[in-house]
Amino acid sequence: MREKDIEHKLLTEVKARGGVCWKFTSPGTAGVPDRIVLMPNGKIAFVEVKAPGEKPRPLQLARHRLLRKLGFRVYVLDHPDQIGGIIDEIQAT
Repeated sequence: MREKDIEHKLLTEVKARGGVCWKFTSPGTAGVPDRIVLMPNGKIAFVEVKAPGEKPRPLQLARHRLLRKLGFRVYVLDHPDQIGGIIDEIQAT
């Protein structure tokens, strides 16, 4: 399964649960997560999407640490089976 396919499944599931899953780009700042997930009741998280078995690059990991230090949730998604659990966690916080 390709990264693009996993990303599409994430988008579809977030939408089905009443949220939005926007592509997150930050011109001039490399390494930011691929998606920002916005769920009802002000729930927000960032998701880095990877092909199965792939890991984030060092710069991406540094951006994840920064976002977590600021109090945001950051997830690395590399298999469609993780999607439900990630969304459940976002909605629970």
